[in-house]
Amino acid sequence: MKINQFKKIFKSKKIDFALFYNIDFDKIEENMLYFSQYSGSGLLIIPSTKSPFMIAPKMEVTRAKKGLIKKVHTWNKEKKLFENTKHLLKKEGIKPKRIGIDENNFSINAFKELKKNFKGSKFIDISKDCLKLRETKTKEEIKIIRKAYQISNNILNSCLKNFKSFKTESDVKAFLEYEAKKQGCELAFPTIVASGKNAVKPHHDTEKSKLKKGFCVIDFGIRFKNYCTDITRTVYLGKPTEKEKEIYNFLLNVQKEAIKSIKISKNCSDLYKETKKRLEGYQKYFTHGLGHGVGIKIHELPNLTEKSKDKVQNNTLFTIEPGIYLKTMGIRIEDSILIYRNKPHIMTNIKKDFKNILN
Repeated sequence: MKINQFKKIFKSKKIDFALFYNIDFDKIEENMLYFSQYSGSGLLIIPSTKSPFMIAPKMEVTRAKKGLIKKVHTWNKEKKLFENTKHLLKKEGIKPKRIGIDENNFSINAFKELKKNFKGSKFIDISKDCLKLRETKTKEEIKIIRKAYQISNNILNSCLKNFKSFKTESDVKAFLEYEAKKQGCELAFPTIVASGKNAVKPHHDTEKSKLKKGFCVIDFGIRFKNYCTDITRTVYLGKPTEKEKEIYNFLLNVQKEAIKSIKISKNCSDLYKETKKRLEGYQKYFTHGLGHGVGIKIHELPNLTEKSKDKVQNNTLFTIEPGIYLKTMGIRIEDSILIYRNKPHIMTNIKKDFKNILN
């Protein structure tokens, strides 16, 4: 996945090779996953002039070879991971003078061990380079992303159709997560179901308590073939007041206008500032960024914040999610936007007109 493009960065930084590692079976190192399509434990080396190779535990070698990197060495458990790496680099004739690493994904202990094994080497942080590389999606990635959103749209639409059968916030969450599992998908992030006053908190921890009357924010996403989705819809439980309808429709129009204003090369900070201005008297009740990129991680580039340096580019995927959080109610409406062939395409095919579920 973009390995040749990645190697071009090596020349400007005079890097001999890039090194990515993962020693946790229950975690993902996103760059190793991105370049190899392998999510298990092990290590990936991408040399500047030679073919990439991996090191994986004996039980994982077969799975690792199913990814993009076919050259996979067995991790000799008599030696530590970086000891194995040092030995194999010498065997491959690769000099470890300047090593590119993602400092964001290196623990202090791992870095100490790395320096111990590669004395005299210089370590170059390539975390920002990796983020920028993953920001734009390939045709293969876009194909996966479209399918991922098709699945998540179907799940959330089914949830809304069955909403009257749910009694608690955790009932809603359990339904969404069970349906995702049935489709062979993981979750992109912990599902948020926030009803009544709980909707005031953008990152509310879903409770077992009964669904409360008022607005209910549902923030849901799956992980399909390593790619995330992100959708938020706000529904209403009970009988709404005219003021509540007015606030919701106001935010909905703001969100729609933000999507309409998306253009290639536009500053993401301008998207944020324009949207905040449209919120008029509710500006102070909008407490987070307008959106974020989505990919292998749920939060990637571009950032749609006031101080963002990012621009709208072709083949990128990001969210538009303005919110209003008052003392007694919270509303957020989020769509994921794919910029494809220089035009914005809404990936979240779920109605967002004012919904009164229970009446």
